[in-house]
Amino acid sequence: MSEGSFVTPFAERFQMRVPVIQAPMAGGATTPALVAAVSNAGGFGFLAGAALSPEKIASEVAAIRALTDRPFGVNLFVLDPASPDEATVRRALEAIDPLRADLGLPPGQPLERYAPDFRAQLDMLIELRVPAASFTFGLLSSADVGRLHDNGLYVIGTATHVAEGVAWRDAGADAIAAQGAEAGAHRGTFIGAFEDALVGTMALVPQLVDATGLPVLAAGGIMDGRGIVAALSLGAQAAVMGTAFLTCEESAIPQAWKTRVRSMSDTSTTVTRAITGRHARGIRNPLMQRLSESIDRIAPYPVQNALTQELRQNAGRAQNSDYLSLWSGQGAPLGRTRREGIGAAELMAQLEQEWHAATARIAAFRP
Repeated sequence: MSEGSFVTPFAERFQMRVPVIQAPMAGGATTPALVAAVSNAGGFGFLAGAALSPEKIASEVAAIRALTDRPFGVNLFVLDPASPDEATVRRALEAIDPLRADLGLPPGQPLERYAPDFRAQLDMLIELRVPAASFTFGLLSSADVGRLHDNGLYVIGTATHVAEGVAWRDAGADAIAAQGAEAGAHRGTFIGAFEDALVGTMALVPQLVDATGLPVLAAGGIMDGRGIVAALSLGAQAAVMGTAFLTCEESAIPQAWKTRVRSMSDTSTTVTRAITGRHARGIRNPLMQRLSESIDRIAPYPVQNALTQELRQNAGRAQNSDYLSLWSGQGAPLGRTRREGIGAAELMAQLEQEWHAATARIAAFRP
């Protein structure tokens, strides 16, 4: 395959040499340096904008544009404003405060705001005219998708099962991010129960390809060139990889988190709503286990997420992995052979080489 060639329409549109999208990972991993490095290396970098104020999104996008002239994307969580009642907050804090005390923090208090204003974030993406925007946790209206299109943004909706993919297609999305059950961090399910939407990547991707007719981007369990080939074979137009980049040099998560990811096994993770109020896949630790013991007190997302944030930030500064939200996908052990602290550009070069080698191996098979 020649240097400037492409393998899918999605890759062609965004000038990708390697069909790899760096997943947007909220919690500090997706720095401008990481996003730009992936795009510069022929992939597609994505900024996690969900936890950022509109002003911070603007400054991060400016930093990315200073580092690359290649396409990139920004992800947002589709959220309504959170206005929890006093009892909900009090119950949640009753479970959180003993953990805060372990880190020397005073009892928690209700907050003025539990998440950035989604509508303001959306307006900022339109003002900035970023090349692509992806959305998780909900569905945009056709009118909002139209506004994005009118301003030149490519729209990607996240789906964990077929009905969600069809809903995004009907709303006018350009592509679907297929989030398999193996994927780390928050589940994007917005139709039905999350338990019914734990569809594996291998089953989900081809069903979404068939049902929607849109470009499908495969996310969940993909860590190397073999996974990229598998995703493309299933009909995906690119592989979305998050955990693979989590331990990169440019990722800003605490070193304690990176260490745990590099040492986990295939059964180290589970899906819980105890930490943030929304189901997410992460490595089991005391934070997850102790909050799970008070599951009836857990506030919904984003309230629980905001109420545990200071605790987790303090744990990060102390490199205390017992009290971090250690989001990770099931494929993490497949990255153990890579150099610790590998740079994103080097990782991309390795993925490109592995992808070509795996493709060549399959091409050599004879019936």
